[in-house]
Amino acid sequence: MKLMTARRRSRDRRCEVDRIVEEDNQMDNSGRVPAENFQHQPVMLDEVLESLSDIPEGAILDATVGGAGHAAALMAAHPDSNLIGIDRDPDALAAAAGRLSAFGDRVALHHSEFGDLGLVLDEAGNRQISAFLFDLGVSSPQLDRVERGFSYRHAGPLDMRMDQTRGRTASEVVNSYRAADLASVLYRNSDERYARRIAEAIVAARPITDTAELAEVVSSAIPAPARRSGGHPAKRTFQAIRIEVNSELEQLAIGLDAAIKRLRPGGRGVVISYHSGEDRLVKVRFDRAVTGGCTCPPRLPCGCGAVPEAVALRRRALRPGETEVESNPRASSARLRILERA
Repeated sequence: MKLMTARRRSRDRRCEVDRIVEEDNQMDNSGRVPAENFQHQPVMLDEVLESLSDIPEGAILDATVGGAGHAAALMAAHPDSNLIGIDRDPDALAAAAGRLSAFGDRVALHHSEFGDLGLVLDEAGNRQISAFLFDLGVSSPQLDRVERGFSYRHAGPLDMRMDQTRGRTASEVVNSYRAADLASVLYRNSDERYARRIAEAIVAARPITDTAELAEVVSSAIPAPARRSGGHPAKRTFQAIRIEVNSELEQLAIGLDAAIKRLRPGGRGVVISYHSGEDRLVKVRFDRAVTGGCTCPPRLPCGCGAVPEAVALRRRALRPGETEVESNPRASSARLRILERA
């Protein structure tokens, strides 16, 4: 009964959020329709709202605020809470500011990366938070904008930076890494089966100037039978290079540790990941919080003095439903994990 009530409450609040968002997205501060809208369909929104329905009042951290789809829904669902939104992408922050303007000073947005999450919370005066959300991966607007260089389907610059104001580009990785280092990146970040073949093909084809050329080189390096199944043959390579460009796994480890540490008792944390490397890292971090880092043999009393910090609310990751995957195919690989501060 409690679960069904939460779901009905979430649906009612989503209707109100959709109304606010629709009005907000029609115009900018001058009353004109913006030239571009950073539109992004939030993944597993009902599951996020349900997972975070019973949290204490206080600050909610959205560490990947993006287009603010999740953030707007959370603010509507928790009228007595405030939001700290973080993103590396200035375009996403600008879109989030417009979408969340209806919530006034309940929202504070910060241009930052996961590695500085603890510093951002300190500067915002939030030593404890009531909930956190990480929605990892690349948003639809980033993928669909050719000039960002994330897409393997269209010719664009070899960029792939989440924050285009700083850092190395995909061109540097593609055109300067040794074949062995490049193969390591492909295998480590995307479990690419043909990592070595692809890396050698990339090195032989240098200089590679755009994303379409890179996608063609990668496709030609993969055996023909393998190209006929499993989606676009360059998908894993682009994913791996993007993760390397943005140091995503290193940043995620630091950010997750900081967020878990800041959860107040009864607070909850949710992470949505999209590939096995991300999900493994999240599971390891959550398991360490749940066990307190205990190294004792399973099924024996703990003798190492570890103190659990959290409890896992589910043993397995949640997956999106069939209806959502049909309407938003990019949600198909999503996995949601949740923990609660002890």
